[in-house]
Amino acid sequence: MELKGYKVLAFVDEEFEDLEMWYPVLRLREAGAEVHLAGPKANTVYHGKYGVPLTTEYTFGEVRAADYIGLYVPGGWAPDKLRRYADVLKLTREFHEAEKPIAHICHAGWVLASAKICAGYTMTSTPGIKDDLENAGAIWVDEEVVVDRNIVSGRRPPDLPAFLREFVRVLVEYKTKS
Repeated sequence: MELKGYKVLAFVDEEFEDLEMWYPVLRLREAGAEVHLAGPKANTVYHGKYGVPLTTEYTFGEVRAADYIGLYVPGGWAPDKLRRYADVLKLTREFHEAEKPIAHICHAGWVLASAKICAGYTMTSTPGIKDDLENAGAIWVDEEVVVDRNIVSGRRPPDLPAFLREFVRVLVEYKTKS
């Protein structure tokens, strides 16, 4: 269990991309991590774009970046909603300021752009938000996964295996350093 004792926070809102939510959550849990799901409301069922449900445990305001080793932001249409919550942006900035691992895939780069933490970072995403990331100061590349310091980015569901391998590696490296 390479991530035993690790706590990772995942953001949730309606219309997350089902595979981009569940694959990382299950992979991290399989590796021994405790993954907490935070959304606008606690103990509430949210549905992915294709109808797969999940239940949140916490609200964004109930969690603290200091209690976690990493942050995961799924893709889909949820990031467009997530970036409108002040607590989501505050938490994202706190993870970043502490240089903790942050992983985002597909449209999830919107959250990082709205948190104003993209400047000078090389990232990937779905090509649909390339301009948004570049306008936020990121250097955009079309690769299955990109790791730049504490930020791990991926493009889309077929890239999930490589994306999660790198996120797990970055989490372990961070834990080893701290």
